[in-house]
Formats: sequence, structure tokens, C-alpha cells
Amino acid sequence: MVHPLSPDQRIVITGIGLTAPNGNNLKEFRQSLLSGRSGVRPFETRYMGKVIAGVCDFDELLYQKRKEVRRGTRAGSVSIYCAQEAVRDAGIDLGGVDRSRVGVYVGVTEHGNVETENEVFNISQYDYDTKFWSHHHNPRTVANNPAGEVTLNMKITGPHYTIGAACAAGNMGVIQGLQMLRLGEVDLALAGGVSESIHTFGIFASFKSEGALASHEDPTKASRPFDRKRNGIVCSEGGCLYTLERLSDAEKRGAKVYAEIAGYAINSDAFDFILPEPGRQAECIRAALKKAGLAPGDIDILNTHATATPQGDIQECKAVRSVFGEGSGVWINNTKSFIGHTMGAAGTLELSGNLPAFDDGWVHPTINLDDLDPDCALAGLVANAPKKIDRVEHIMNNSFGMFGINSVLIVKRFRG
Repeated sequence: MVHPLSPDQRIVITGIGLTAPNGNNLKEFRQSLLSGRSGVRPFETRYMGKVIAGVCDFDELLYQKRKEVRRGTRAGSVSIYCAQEAVRDAGIDLGGVDRSRVGVYVGVTEHGNVETENEVFNISQYDYDTKFWSHHHNPRTVANNPAGEVTLNMKITGPHYTIGAACAAGNMGVIQGLQMLRLGEVDLALAGGVSESIHTFGIFASFKSEGALASHEDPTKASRPFDRKRNGIVCSEGGCLYTLERLSDAEKRGAKVYAEIAGYAINSDAFDFILPEPGRQAECIRAALKKAGLAPGDIDILNTHATATPQGDIQECKAVRSVFGEGSGVWINNTKSFIGHTMGAAGTLELSGNLPAFDDGWVHPTINLDDLDPDCALAGLVANAPKKIDRVEHIMNNSFGMFGINSVLIVKRFRG
């Protein structure tokens, strides 16, 4: 069979760098997902005391000096760790690469709140005297900071920017990297998403005021998508960046390939600030399938966005049912049940946790699903224990965000 795209237009994932609340590389992360290990725990935050959060424990000093960590941001450190790990995983020696042809595309939900909150708190200790305001504040809070910190750390001189797309941003970073490679603007893309959200008390306070902040006596059971007793979002930090390459370039250097990007779609609900619109979500899923040249029955694993909010989960389930029906054979899971909502990192991180299924055939479950909400009853939903299937050819990831920004990414088993 002749592939419809030339090797210069086929984009593949050749390296993965990640940090999640339950793993600091793909192997650890995957083992946690298959063994049911949550990464959610108690966390202390300003003004609110103890909350529940997904917290990462990667080594910030592996690729940065202490002075660089102090000067930069948590999002920057997450990005640097993930970018460096992805390049190392891909077996790329940046010393032999034209760094002006490397692009850095990092999806974020928001950026700058952490630093501004910290500075306001700091000057409050000095009667709000602004002479105590940090001169590092501006570079820490500009929107391109996470991607920019990567370029400084890795001496990359190609284009860099962040993609602000709420909780759809991780997928959007990957899509941007793919597009820039296909346009010939870069030869290597570091693409994905990151989140430092738990370090701002405001995100917890706002979700709590909305009635959307998860609570549970056992933190590891707080994130429970599709469960009748779900009561909100577990805020989490994390990150995942891929090295994306044109297949022609990957083949020249004999790179291993995790997956090929088969299709994607982005659209907007134009409906509500927060509440999703299932019709538009379904349109986004269908558009991604069309771009990939696939039918719903071709998808083997669907990783859902569901955040464990009462209405949000139901809306996505409506969208999934309208596309896949009851007999498509797709197996459905959810990663947030393990790690909470990693916001801008969610799309890339959650997709990564499923990529090893191409090799091992295991579908990781949705945990904490003790009492399935009938409105969330999806055919093929994998609950509480992994599911072994014969073969995995296509994986879909749904990532949706505030203001109705929807993104769907489809990857497929690589065939030369």
C-alpha cells in the first residue's frame, strides 16, 4: 500500500520527556497506570491550608543550576526537564544539530499567576512597599516564559512560543509542532504542554467557589471521573514534551519511533465560559477521524478528557456516544483518575501513558470507578483493572478546555 503522505509530511514521535505526579519518565508513569498507583496527595497552599493535588517530584537540578532554578519559574523547570529528557530519549545530540532549525512549542493553561501572587504576598510583609518587588517578575510572567526558558537552557535559537489553549493546550502544542515541520519552518520540534498550576492558590480558590474542587478523605480516591460520587477537579502539575520529526529525517538517523501522528482537529463550542457543548465536541472528534482517514471503529483506545466534574463528564460522554455508538469496539480510559488534572500538560501527558499499548497491548484503566454514573456508562469503558487486547493500531486523545476550546489528537502504530 502506498502511503498518501510523503515521508517529508509524515510526522512521528521519536522522544518522550515527562514528569507526572506518579512518575518521572515514561516507564515509571506506565507502570503506575497499569498497577493502579495514584499520584494525588495532600498539599499545603497559601490561605487555604491543606488541599488535594497532584505533585511532581522530579529533580530540578538534573539540568539546571540552583541559581537558574531561583531565577526562573516552576513551569520553566518542568519544561526544561521534559525537553532535555525528550531529546535524550530520542538519542539526539544537539551538538550536531542546527539549533536555529529547532522549534519549541509549549502548551499552557495560564502563566504568570504564580509569580504575581508570590510578589503581592512578599510586599504585603513590607506594608506593600513596591521596592521589594522582584526585578525578575516581568521575565517570569511573560506568556512565552516556559518555552523561552527551554531555549536558554538548551541554546536553541529557532522559534519558541507558548500556546494558550486552556486544558486543550497539550494537544495544541503537538499540533503546532506538526504544522511547523510540515511547513518546513523547522527540522525538529519540542512540543507538548506543561502546568505549574498548583503553585497558585487562586486556582484552588476559584474552583472551590465554583463548587468544582474535589474533596475526599482519601486523596488517592479524590479524582474519580464517571463515578456517581465524583465532586470536582484535582488540580495537578506536570509536563510532557515530545521530539517530533519528519519521518524522512527520523529514518536517516535510524531513530526509534513511538507513533505516527495520524490526524487532529481543533474547534470551538461558542457556547459557554465553562460548560462544554457535546455537539461541538463530537464535531471535533469526527473532524479528526476524517483528517486521519479513519472510521470510529478503527480507534482501539480512546483516552477521555473527563475531569470528574458532574456536568462536564456527562457532556463528553454524550459526545463520545454520538460518534462511537454502542458497538464500535473502542476501549475507553481516563488518566486523570490517577494524577488529577494537569491542565496544559493533560493532552500530551495522558496520550503518553497510552503509547506503550502499541507494544504491550494493555489498556490502562480508569480507577476510583466504584459506582458508575448511568449518564457516563460508555461501552468499552475500562474500569479499575487493565484490559489486555489483541492489537492496538490507533489511539485517540480528547482534550477540551474553558471557553469551549476542543482538541483531538489521533496517533497510529508506526509502519514504515
